[in-house]
Amino acid sequence: MLRIGSVVLGVSDVPRAAAFWTKALRYVPREEMEEDWVVLVPAEGAGVQLSLGVSETPAQEHPRIHLDLYAGDAADQAAEVERLVSLGARRVDWDLYPADADFVVLADPDGNRFCVIDTAHD
Repeated sequence: MLRIGSVVLGVSDVPRAAAFWTKALRYVPREEMEEDWVVLVPAEGAGVQLSLGVSETPAQEHPRIHLDLYAGDAADQAAEVERLVSLGARRVDWDLYPADADFVVLADPDGNRFCVIDTAHD
């Protein structure tokens, strides 16, 4: 039986990306970080691993695959968006928002898009 072991993001600078994602997700390196690769795991308990590897491919403006980070409600979502921006994420001028969006699109320091979702949104 197969299961997803790790989500892998291509980045241009592994140490910089690891610094952002460890703070953003409260993760830690599973092993000693290499210049071109690191696997991050939750600091406490089980969860999805996030692997960061050097890639020369630029981030996509409208990626086919991205991370969805869940917030409890609109207030939690707004607080998390501000926290992530303070860590180095940037807001994306997303042209595909629906009229009543439950998500905010951000980009990590490498330009990889991800969403912060208000899971209480109806």
